Formats: sequence, C-alpha cells, structure tokens
Amino acid sequence: MSETMEVVTLEIDAKNAPAVYTGKGLDRYFDHIKASVNEVPDVSTAKGRTRIASLAAQVSRSKVAVEQPGREYLKFLKEQVKPVEAELREFVGNCDALRDEVRKPLTDWEAEQSRIEAERKAAEEAAALALKVGHDHEVALLMNAEFDRQRADALRKADEERIERERKIAEESAARARQEEQDKAKAEQEAAQRREIEAKLAQERAEREKAEAEQRARDAEERAEQERKDSAEREENARKQAIADEKRKQEAEAKRIEDERLAREADKKHKGAINSAALDDFIAAGLSADDAKLAVIAIACKKVRHVAISY
Repeated sequence: MSETMEVVTLEIDAKNAPAVYTGKGLDRYFDHIKASVNEVPDVSTAKGRTRIASLAAQVSRSKVAVEQPGREYLKFLKEQVKPVEAELREFVGNCDALRDEVRKPLTDWEAEQSRIEAERKAAEEAAALALKVGHDHEVALLMNAEFDRQRADALRKADEERIERERKIAEESAARARQEEQDKAKAEQEAAQRREIEAKLAQERAEREKAEAEQRARDAEERAEQERKDSAEREENARKQAIADEKRKQEAEAKRIEDERLAREADKKHKGAINSAALDDFIAAGLSADDAKLAVIAIACKKVRHVAISY
C-alpha cells in the first residue's frame, strides 16, 4: 500500500479561472483526486483504518485547494458586477425620468383635448339651449339669466372634469413610477438576501466540513493512541507470560533435580539395607566383619564373576 499523499494544488488568476470553473473544467481535478485515493485498505487492521482516515482527509484537503480559489474568483466576479448594477440602476432611473419628460407633451395634450372636448360639449349644450329658446325672444330674455347660469355651470363642470382627469393622470403616472421603484427595490433586496443566504450557507458548509475533518483527525489519533496502548499492553502481557513460563521452567527443573536427589538417596538407602543384610549373612556364615565387608564390596562392584547382589 502506497503512503504517498497526493493533494491537489491550484494556482488561479482572472485569465485561467473561466477555463477551470466553467464548462466542466473541474472534472479533471475530480478525476485526479479520485485516482489518488483508488485503493481499499484493510479496515480490520490499525494501519488500514489509519490509512482510510488519511485518504478521506486527503480528499477534503484537495477539495479545499480547488474550492478556495474558485470562491475567491466568484467574489471577484461579484465585485465586478456591483458597478454594473449601479450603472444599470442609474440608467433605469434616468430612462424613467426621460420617458416621463418625453411623454409630458402628449400627457399635456391629452389633458388639453379632454378640456376642449368638455368645453365643446358644454358649448353644444349651450347652443342647443339657445336654439330652444330663440323663437321666443321674450322668453329668452327672461331665461337669459338662467341660461348664463347654466352655461357657467357647464363651463365650471367641464373645467372641474378636466382638472380631475389631469389629477388622475398625474396620480396614475406617479403611482406607476412608485410601483416601478418599489419593484426595483424589492428585486434588489431579494437579490441581496439571496447573496447573503448563499454566503451564509457556504460559510456553514465550510465550517461543517472543517469540523468533520477535525473530528475525523481526532478519531484517527484516538484510534492510533488506542492501538499503541493495546500494543504496549500485549507486550507487557507477553513479558509477564515469559517471566511466568521461565519461573515454571526453573521450578520444574528444581523439582526434577530434587526428585533425582531423593531417588538417589532412596536407592542408596535401599542398596545399603540389602548390602547390610548380605554383610550380616556373610558374618553369620563364619566370615569376620572385615572379610564380610570386603566380600560385599567386591560383589557390589561386580568384581566377583558369576555372583551379583539382587537389589
């Protein structure tokens, strides 16, 4: 099993970043990371488990090495977009003001046409009224004051209607402008909220991955420490077992020596008793004590042919 740690390193600038971070440019880095951890350590051994933890940490470090420059490049792009957003915001505001300014003659014309139409209708009504009372001059004279009043009322009503239309047109234009500004502000706020949420999620993900990597490293260290303790305990148990085995061996050897000594003493005592009995028999047969002793010694030492003492 190879112990080489192949962590990806990446140098990014504004020129090569688009080629790396778009169009599946990151696939080759992922393939490289995947190939660098293409092994299956033995999880049943401490060395294999440590290797697995190291390979997983290697993937995390390679991921950060590729992701971090990408995040910096993305931050750079967002900074580039901000002036564009400001320019667009100013451009849209200017265009809206210009639109209202350009349309003002038409808006004023429409208001004037409404006023003219109202006055025309009022004049027609006044003319009709005048024709109706024209056949009777006296009646007309009598109704002249009423006619003037009605004509004044009609003119006043037409002017009031014109003013009301102009007011409604101005309110509608202002309402449209306010709505457009509110929509634009809402869109900008939502975009800012999305950016904030994305940044927060990215930070949380980075913190979570960092915590997971640290926890895996601590777990690996604890497992390695436990393995060292287990190994030391096994060595100590083996040393104690060797001492106990040596002690038993020495005790067995001492017992064997003692058993042999006791056996020799017992044999010596047994032979002494038989020799004593033979000595007594020789003396009883008429030999002197010294001769009997010499005879027993000679027979025990097998110096007398065809004669032996049975022990």
